Amino acid sequence: MAAKSDGAPVSLRNDILPECLSGSDQRLPHVHPPRKRYSLLDCSWTLCALLVFFSDGASDLWLAADYYLRRNYWWFALTLVFVIVPSVVVQVLSFRWFAYDFSESNDSCTAAAAVVAASGADTRFSTKDSDQRGAGCGAEADGALPTTATMGGARGCCRAFMWLFQSFIHIFQLAQVWRYVHALYLGVQSRWRGDHECRHFYWRMMFESADISMLRLLESFLKSAPQLVLQLIIMIQAKQVLPLQGLSASASLVSLSWMIASYQKVLRDSRDDKLPMSYKAVIVQILWHLFTIGARTMAFALFASVFRLYFGIFIVAHWCLMTFWIIQGETDFCMSKWEEIIYNMMVGIVYVFCWFSVREGRTRCRMLIYGVVVFIENVALTTFWYQNRDPQMSDFTSLVIVCMVASSYALGTFFMCVYYCLLHPDGPISGWGWGVPEEVTVESCLSPASSLPPDVVASPPRTLQRTKGGDREQMGGTNADVFLVRTLKRGAKASLPPLAPRTEGPVIRIDLPRKKYPAWDAHFIDRRLRKTILVLEGAAPVTPRIQYRCLGSPTEVMEYETTV
Repeated sequence: MAAKSDGAPVSLRNDILPECLSGSDQRLPHVHPPRKRYSLLDCSWTLCALLVFFSDGASDLWLAADYYLRRNYWWFALTLVFVIVPSVVVQVLSFRWFAYDFSESNDSCTAAAAVVAASGADTRFSTKDSDQRGAGCGAEADGALPTTATMGGARGCCRAFMWLFQSFIHIFQLAQVWRYVHALYLGVQSRWRGDHECRHFYWRMMFESADISMLRLLESFLKSAPQLVLQLIIMIQAKQVLPLQGLSASASLVSLSWMIASYQKVLRDSRDDKLPMSYKAVIVQILWHLFTIGARTMAFALFASVFRLYFGIFIVAHWCLMTFWIIQGETDFCMSKWEEIIYNMMVGIVYVFCWFSVREGRTRCRMLIYGVVVFIENVALTTFWYQNRDPQMSDFTSLVIVCMVASSYALGTFFMCVYYCLLHPDGPISGWGWGVPEEVTVESCLSPASSLPPDVVASPPRTLQRTKGGDREQMGGTNADVFLVRTLKRGAKASLPPLAPRTEGPVIRIDLPRKKYPAWDAHFIDRRLRKTILVLEGAAPVTPRIQYRCLGSPTEVMEYETTV
């Protein structure tokens, strides 16, 4: 990431939404979304998420202790393994994020950003789309930037205490609790502070919420999902349901459905090209996943109680098929190819249990294909169990279990239809109030993090098409104007307001195209961008503006870069 001041004039259009404009279909909305604020419902949601987390973990540990006291050492070991191993994986990942965010090696970037932000000049911070993403950073400006000062004694003690505190938190497997509490604190601060500090704390709260949602989603499908299947298998084989078994299975099921809905809500809240999800929609989505995952896990448990070996083969085959399908879809979630492959493998685990959107476009078709496959698998697994069930089980009990699987899946499908037909957000914020020149492509676009509208970079105009010979004659020879303003598209109701030059305040220009929903924006994934944004937001008197690269075709860019 390099910081440089190129002196290019930057203009502000107050009526343009942060949309990435590219290609021939360019539409500019005329309604700016209201700035989001932390509400009492958000606070209550975070507290409920903490309650779900504690109930899931405590019920599993309590059940493991009960198995040990009953001398069921095999079930005790499996239950404990599905608690400890996923938790350790999540703690390692969380501590790795903390170490990067708090490391000394990146202080030069943040110090340079703070110095340039304080200068008040039109500044651009760029991150190049290179193979060495996540590598070091450099700073350039018209003058030399001062290096980071030596840490004082008090500051060094604070940093050492923070390292010890975070190490203690992660060793005792409490990273999720700390992040929830920290997000709650940041959200409350964003309500109490002034306007500038409010935006700063809200950004930090959104970053923390994104980290929590990713960590908890990973933990849920590594811990809660296999734990739920395991306890259902034990219940079927033992032909009895202990109170702690029912409590543990219920807590795991609620945790799974809760985290899928919570992840989708935080993801939508982080993007201004998507309308936020209401809490009514979140509750309905929880019920949707609650019943569909419940039916899926019951079918797994029934089949595994009779065919243990074949059940393992089936899970591996289904995971491989789903992972291959996701990879073929060419997702765009991570910042590197290998991270993307690992992400696709993790989503393949999610697809073993439920639907999870990973790419925009033709979602209904992909969801229909997945739903048909899952329905056929559930029917086949339940049928195989029914034909090979324990002879001591009565036909009435067997039919009741089969009806429970079918009714649970039907209820889940019903709530899915309710969500998509009545409560699903209306999609991207769009409008038709402004017309734009037909062949002009805006170079940069704003991110969802900024509350200000995007800037249109006026120099150099990289994507204007060449003037042909016939056009030159119509322009009146060599003394005519070089650039002409083209007529607006049909349906335009008003002309664009004049652009007022703006040279103050920092501009964080990300040399990457903006990722399409349902992927996170790059500044939520790339922690270098996070640090720069937070330092600029805290140091600059004006809210920094984030611009993503929105260019036409690469051929045009290269052609006109070499000829202008």
